[in-house]
Amino acid sequence: MLFGGVEAGGTKVVCAVGVGPDAVVDRTTIPTTSPGETLDRVIAYFRAQRAAGRDIAALGVASFGPLDLASGRITTTPKPGWGGTDLVGALRRGLGVPVALDTDVNGAAYGEHRWGAGRGQGTVVYVTVGTGIGGGAVVDGRPLHGLLHPEMGHLHVQRHPGDDFAGTCPFHGDCVEGLASGPAIARRAGRPAHDLGPLLSRTVALEAHYLSQLMTSILYLLMPHRIVVGGGVLNIPGLLDAVRAATAERLGKALDAVPATADLSTYIVPPGLGGLSGVLGALGLAERMVET
Repeated sequence: MLFGGVEAGGTKVVCAVGVGPDAVVDRTTIPTTSPGETLDRVIAYFRAQRAAGRDIAALGVASFGPLDLASGRITTTPKPGWGGTDLVGALRRGLGVPVALDTDVNGAAYGEHRWGAGRGQGTVVYVTVGTGIGGGAVVDGRPLHGLLHPEMGHLHVQRHPGDDFAGTCPFHGDCVEGLASGPAIARRAGRPAHDLGPLLSRTVALEAHYLSQLMTSILYLLMPHRIVVGGGVLNIPGLLDAVRAATAERLGKALDAVPATADLSTYIVPPGLGGLSGVLGALGLAERMVET
């Protein structure tokens, strides 16, 4: 039995057919353009797989949001033209299979929990720091939902004393996403995050200040067994180690009784699945839908 996975991002959509990381039989990438054009190309891809003898039993979708998981729609996204898009309805009509929908970060958390850096751990949080900042969680083997889904990137943080940047978040300005995402780095520095030059050390210090607040908030609220941190911003040299150090300093001795947090190099870790956490998690969500 094969499953389909879709990781829908703001700039690209990754589609895959398989049953897990060791059995992906095909994968492709589609640019994210308008909703109609993008979803038509996703449907065409899976129809072509069906014609080649690789029919899928269900489809998992890990998408940017925010999402209304009950209706299967994207809601108040800043992505132009995508607000209100009926993801589940369009894909279900186009392919005639059950569709499991969750956020891109919940999907990545599920992938890492099942096959990656969170394998064998009870509660796993996945945080992405890139074009946006978001976090997803898997608790007792299931993605965490409540009234909606976690929106960790909108947590408000204490400003760095030397930072007067207004922030890029269209809703809050200076939430953690508004102050520490890739676009925030680029706008504050006047140059892209991958080419910081003499601004590298200051950027790392600011990022560590803000992201360590996110890490400690996650710790105090959920007490996960592991935090997995991905996204392009974490490729900035020295940043992950700086976040760990700043998190340890911020925690002080508050969690000395929790052995797992004694060595943050094994607690706050990069993805075990590399850049495939989301699409592999989507495959897992499809499989889980059929099994349950």
